Amino acid sequence: MQSPLLSVRGLKTEFSQSGQTIKAVDGISFDIAKGETFALVGESGCGKSVSALSVLRLLPRNAKVREGQVLFQGQDLLHEPEFNMRTIRGSRISMIFQDPMSALNPVMTIGEQISECFAIHDNVGQKSHKNEVLKLIKQVGLAEPSVRYNEYPHQLSGGMRQRVVIAIALANKPDLLIADEPTTALDVTIQAQILQLLKDLQSELGMALWIITHDLGLVSEYADRVAVMYAGELVEVAPNETFFDVHKPHHPYTKRLFDALPSTQKRDTLLTTLKGAVPSLSSKFKGCRFAERCPLKQADCLSAEVDWRDESPRHQIRCLHYGIEQAEVNAEKFNASNATTDSTGSLLRIDDLKIHFPIKKGFFKRTCGYVKAVDGVSLDIKAGTTAALVGESGCGKTTLGKGVLQLLPITSGSIAYRGEELTQLSEQQLRQYRHHLQIIFQDPFSSMNPRLLVGEVIREGFQSLSQQLSDTEKTQRCEELLQQVGLNPDTQLCYPHEFSGGQRQRICIARALAANPSLIVCDEPTSALDVSVQAQVLNLLKKLQIESGLSYLFITHDLSVVSFIADTVAVMYLGRIVEQGTTEEVLQNPAHPYTKALLAAVPEWDKSKKIKTIKLADNLPSASNPPSGCHFHTRCEEAMPDCSQIEPAKHGLSATHDVSCLKFKNE
Repeated sequence: MQSPLLSVRGLKTEFSQSGQTIKAVDGISFDIAKGETFALVGESGCGKSVSALSVLRLLPRNAKVREGQVLFQGQDLLHEPEFNMRTIRGSRISMIFQDPMSALNPVMTIGEQISECFAIHDNVGQKSHKNEVLKLIKQVGLAEPSVRYNEYPHQLSGGMRQRVVIAIALANKPDLLIADEPTTALDVTIQAQILQLLKDLQSELGMALWIITHDLGLVSEYADRVAVMYAGELVEVAPNETFFDVHKPHHPYTKRLFDALPSTQKRDTLLTTLKGAVPSLSSKFKGCRFAERCPLKQADCLSAEVDWRDESPRHQIRCLHYGIEQAEVNAEKFNASNATTDSTGSLLRIDDLKIHFPIKKGFFKRTCGYVKAVDGVSLDIKAGTTAALVGESGCGKTTLGKGVLQLLPITSGSIAYRGEELTQLSEQQLRQYRHHLQIIFQDPFSSMNPRLLVGEVIREGFQSLSQQLSDTEKTQRCEELLQQVGLNPDTQLCYPHEFSGGQRQRICIARALAANPSLIVCDEPTSALDVSVQAQVLNLLKKLQIESGLSYLFITHDLSVVSFIADTVAVMYLGRIVEQGTTEEVLQNPAHPYTKALLAAVPEWDKSKKIKTIKLADNLPSASNPPSGCHFHTRCEEAMPDCSQIEPAKHGLSATHDVSCLKFKNE
């Protein structure tokens, strides 16, 4: 039998924090073969990323590997001198880090940072590698490589920065690539493109891939073997084919991860969530670490030692009672038809909205063109409903959301709230409407002042909108809001950095609710959350909608979330809406070729639901120089000669479903 490329045995990593010892990784063992794709999944905080950092010896100063072996091609990396590790990192083992902004140097251009990888490992000047760098930039899906070469990280979107990090990791064609949430900030089409690139490199170089992710659809399509991690331990290891077979026994924790995934079939029920939280890793564990949250818990789970049990030769489960029929965790269910809000009236109507940003060049900064971020969009959001806006990164979704709230200057068009035209109001008049329209930003941490307590963050909503409340009333209202979003009222005395990602997002929801809004713009509110926390946030948003009659403009690239939460869907491409209709019409019977390509690119863990992948040619064109006619014709498999000349008009397929595509013009 061929020896593994990487062999981890009994790895234990501990952190010293506030006088406590935190066992972030507690005795994990696994192998990765040459050319294999190995996936490590689990909730945030379970130790997935720390495992990878331990292998590369990139731990912070307060962390130390206490025990174990990390054998890479026979070398024990834990005992190699630091000088040798520097030649291994980036050359033989590379890593794609989860946060692209903190992984990039803000004072170096993109080209310089990618060139640096070549220069460090082959001692050749950076300039001689420019062609290789431009090729890499194009490979990872960035348009206009020569322009990106000279740009800085802050000039790129989150998804674009992630692609740069991937280019850096691939520069020296490593033997092992560790990808820590490599596609979190990417839309489905670019995600498919990046993962296909990684698979092609695996075939070409025999490279092994270790994926750390919470996306089970991605794992199903690309992984050969899967390991599930919980509270510092591995609880299940299985080959892909048995792991995603719902008829096979699984660890109870794995089962709950599957149950938490949103889908169309679960629209009228609460998603299954895990009660409680991951136990503190500073605890002295006895028995099963999942016992307190497990629906199969029995007396021996709290005290007996839990060893591995073989379900099949390659499928192991760490559980005393797995395989027992598991009861439904959430007794509480709701039906969307129970909502009492009248959804027939228009709450927010957007007509032919355009948001163009001038391009200024030269010494005198003269305008030489425009970035047409939003180019003639019309939407109608009914009271008490959720309108989803989907599309690739850079298509103008977030710009549209901010434009609706008048956070960006409007070039032309109409935005009417309950019949009142907002674009013609003065700033003082607009303030009267601010409490009706709120927003939840994509990154909850950067949208809060880190120097303010949570209570102060939420109280800003009262103070900025001049709500006449006493200090006592503000404190009471703050406690009510925190309870409403499922947080302890005492958390108002804590700072944002003391919370997990899901908890921070709940705080941002509480801040938005503080103003008693009618409409909330949700900008990718679940994109960085693992499936169990995502389920909690989606359940919360649905509950609030039914209880308070809220409306949402839900901006996302996750179509499984759309299928669960949205009533209507609008598909956006390069500043324009190309298709819109009810969720069932758009997702079950897509008409526009771009919509079909988006749906085909979604990773699906249930193989019976997967449809044929439609590969989009090239990358999203620049909004500063969009194609003539139909913007999508340069990437469309169904393009006709007229598509490059004629801008398609809206064509009604039903009373609620329309599409902008020339193939329907004669129907």
